[in-house]
Amino acid sequence: MEKEKKISPEQSNQISRRKFIAQTGMAAAAFTILPSGLYGLNRRSPSDKLNIAVVGIGGKGNSDARACAGENLVAFCDVDETMNPQLKIDFPNAVFYKDYRVMLEKQKDIDAVVISTPDHTHAIIAMAAMKAGKHVFVQKPLTHTIYEARRLAEVAKEKNLVTQMGNQGHAGEEARLLNEWIADGAIGDINEVHVWTNRPIWPQGELKRPTETPDVPSTLDWDLFLGPAPLRPYHPDIHPFNWRGFWDYGTGALGDMGAHFIDQPFWALDLGHPLTVQASSTKFNEDYYPLSSMVTYQFPARGNKPPVKLVWYDGGLMPPRPEELEPGRKMGDDGGGVLFYGSQGKIMHGTYGTGVRLIPETKMQEYVRPEKTIPRSPGIQLEWIEAIKKGSKSTTDFSYSGKLTEVMLLGNIAIRMQDKNTVLEWDPVKMEITNLPEANPFMHVQYRNGWSLE
Repeated sequence: MEKEKKISPEQSNQISRRKFIAQTGMAAAAFTILPSGLYGLNRRSPSDKLNIAVVGIGGKGNSDARACAGENLVAFCDVDETMNPQLKIDFPNAVFYKDYRVMLEKQKDIDAVVISTPDHTHAIIAMAAMKAGKHVFVQKPLTHTIYEARRLAEVAKEKNLVTQMGNQGHAGEEARLLNEWIADGAIGDINEVHVWTNRPIWPQGELKRPTETPDVPSTLDWDLFLGPAPLRPYHPDIHPFNWRGFWDYGTGALGDMGAHFIDQPFWALDLGHPLTVQASSTKFNEDYYPLSSMVTYQFPARGNKPPVKLVWYDGGLMPPRPEELEPGRKMGDDGGGVLFYGSQGKIMHGTYGTGVRLIPETKMQEYVRPEKTIPRSPGIQLEWIEAIKKGSKSTTDFSYSGKLTEVMLLGNIAIRMQDKNTVLEWDPVKMEITNLPEANPFMHVQYRNGWSLE
């Protein structure tokens, strides 16, 4: 029989400390995992799982749903029954609906709703969900019209709901580096920004709307797809993807990618609302956005920050190449880019804020980077989920993304009004173009009978 080992006083103290830490750690864990009721109406225990519904399950809806897979995906909704069968297989407990209104009425266990439908239905679905007390995540662009963006932000605030727009670049590491470098004065005072994208990658321009009237697939509810938009015949050139190029359903290249590209200077420079906006473009018509456009915004001084001119380019247009950029080096990346012009240099990055660098590269190598001060994000969807559980705000909640969306959509109004040969003057309080009243009806659209935002 093995002899009993003697324990020294020092060893006894070490064992006692380990035992104490283990016991107190277990006690702390017991108090960390609390029933959600103890967190109050606007907070939940981190151990609770949210019941999430996803409306629009193709494309970004698929990735948004899968990003929320750590919670309970309890309902899927899509006007097209054939959309994304694999998602339904992977989450067999989620109930499928065609009509979001039926889903909200029948399924009372939903805590939060993810919306990844065509642009023209974002607002009506988000509003219905918020009126039902649900937290909402809406894919970019937040809305189809400026008025819708304003109303969603107001109602989200009134109801104290956690909201988020799905512009994933805002959650990225390099977006935070950009903010920190600019705040550090890496290139001095910034008074000019150029932003460009490779979009559109769908049909736009002076095209004729499809005239054929093929049968609506039996699996598609075309009336629900149209929602508040004018009643028009079904055509596969519209659903499931090319709707982006139509005024009735999409927001064009600017609405699609401005939420990623304009977001970076909007955040880093605290731009807010512009004073003026003007645009030029290739030809377009009452159905389709132009193939290419250029939009110029003038933003006022903000505190000690100087006024900023921001120029947007799409459809293959790009800004002049900066002289500091090394020969052969690509501007931005294949998707587009952003150039910041400062009093002491320039910063360039690609899509979603990636590849952020001072230029030329020699200046980047000389730069002593500041400490990281902005909280890092677990991802655009997970950040929203975390905020719901903590009862806090997410970084692109509607108070932020609503203003960003208004700025983007002002550019589309300027495109429509370019033949007036007038620089549009914007009053954000009145939500009006003050010097061209005929532009103001485009702040919103006339909904089809039977559809209402409120």
